[in-house]
Amino acid sequence: MSTTKPFARSACAVANSLDVVGDKWSLLVVRDLLYGKSTYGELANSPEHIPTNILAERLKRLETAGIIVGTPYQERPVRYAYTLTPKGKALGDVLLAFVRWGKQHIPETVVMEPGKSGGKTAASTATPRRTRAKQAKPDSRP
Repeated sequence: MSTTKPFARSACAVANSLDVVGDKWSLLVVRDLLYGKSTYGELANSPEHIPTNILAERLKRLETAGIIVGTPYQERPVRYAYTLTPKGKALGDVLLAFVRWGKQHIPETVVMEPGKSGGKTAASTATPRRTRAKQAKPDSRP
């Protein structure tokens, strides 16, 4: 009798990786942890403004998957500092691939600057695409 867990969709490595970190937020949490953020408040203060209920759920999911470890640093109320496990740190290569792809194929994207606090990053200085599109549109009035 086999004790291995069946795969959710298939044995495909891409499908199974996406089942763990393929949502809209998980890799951004990993990015922030790689850049030195560690507390819930620091993670919540990222430029993407992850909703707090989703952040709490992603932290639990990433911990269950063995990608992060939460260590209490305060007792009342209990607060945790999060760190990447070796498995989580290995996702740095995946994020670098996303950076290279994004810089090559998505115009005007920028690389986040590590160590910046309060959401002030190179990304926050870019003009939103909608604004650029409106500015570039010729005036159609007679």
